[in-house]
Order: sequence, then C-alpha cells, then structure tokens
Amino acid sequence: MSETRNNRKTVVGVVTSDKMAKTITVKSERLVMHPTFRKYVKRYTTYKAHDENSDAKVGDYVELTECRPLSKSKFFRLTRIIRRGKAFQAAQGAES
Repeated sequence: MSETRNNRKTVVGVVTSDKMAKTITVKSERLVMHPTFRKYVKRYTTYKAHDENSDAKVGDYVELTECRPLSKSKFFRLTRIIRRGKAFQAAQGAES
C-alpha cells in the first residue's frame, strides 16, 4: 500500500485564476505531434487545485500533486510555488 501512495502524479503549470476560495486554476502545456503534418502542436490541460492558504497568484509557476477527490473537479493540491509571476513582483514593488 505504501508503494502506491508514493506514486502520485505531479503537474507543473501556470496559475490562470485565483478568484475562488482556496482553489486555483492551473494551465499545463504539452507538445503533441500532429498525426498528418508531423509537426509539434501545443496542447493545454486545465486543472483545479487546492490552495489552503491562498499563496499562489495569477502568473505563478507552480507544482501540483495528485490527491483524493476534494470536490467534483478538484483532484490536485498545491505542492510548491516554483517561480513567482511578473504580476506578483510588480505588485510587491508598488507597495514598497
């Protein structure tokens, strides 16, 4: 049982919305080869993730970890903020 607990999926993406209470929306990008034209095309997947302290802001680069279902569409938790977005840094500069 402990082996399956450590095999959780992780996702890296950019926060696109933080307007919900304790929830963020993260957009993850991947490259897929087009079957006919043999050219790589960008595809996006949107995840809803649990953010307990509302730390992540729009534009932040974050890592999510799979967990038990928290709601109808929320299956991930915010693990860490990898890099802050430009909007967050601009707001910090304006406050100082």
